[in-house]
Amino acid sequence: MAVEYEGLTFDRLGHASIRIETEDGRVVYVDPWSEVLADAPGDGDVVFATHDDFDHYDPEAIEAVGGTDATVAAYEGIGTDELGSVVDLPLEGTLTVDGIDVRTLPAFNDPDGDHVDDEGDPFHAEGEVIGLVLTVADVTVFVPSDTDFLAHHESVSADVFVPPIGGHYTMDRHEAADFARSVDPDLVLPVHYDTFEAIETDADAFADELESDGIRVDLF
Repeated sequence: MAVEYEGLTFDRLGHASIRIETEDGRVVYVDPWSEVLADAPGDGDVVFATHDDFDHYDPEAIEAVGGTDATVAAYEGIGTDELGSVVDLPLEGTLTVDGIDVRTLPAFNDPDGDHVDDEGDPFHAEGEVIGLVLTVADVTVFVPSDTDFLAHHESVSADVFVPPIGGHYTMDRHEAADFARSVDPDLVLPVHYDTFEAIETDADAFADELESDGIRVDLF
């Protein structure tokens, strides 16, 4: 289901893969994954990848969604040799990618928190993942990627917030709701839930919790 906001059209392709289209037809993808693509649209102008987990960095999916002249921008910690020319995204910083202002910031699981493996190691260690704040057609879109709600996130505000809510590997829906209140967006579009048994959650309850605070949520 497509969601409209201030001239942008958002589509959740599945899992954490999203597509954003502007009124003038520019198309942006974030973390496309072959498993959730119905076809090879080839319409992407810019494609972003936040980290090297198979469900976020998928070279075949990037090639499938990217147009002939697509710009690919990936976290510099990913090995992207198979893709050819790629814009490196820093762990933390600002840059412009094909006309899109981008702020990157660290994303990870707190090693003292709940999202750790059987050995006690965080599923996503510091330095392995980035979040993205994208300015697309004057709309700020915050995609925190696979992370917990961390202290440095409290400095971020955005018009549209795209948090993971499934828990286990990332924040759960309760932590994501707290994160959303901090970001204070006009619109929340949750991702990264119900794909696997480990990340099944009650998305309707997440939406109800935030909408009771006056925050719009679309389960797109």
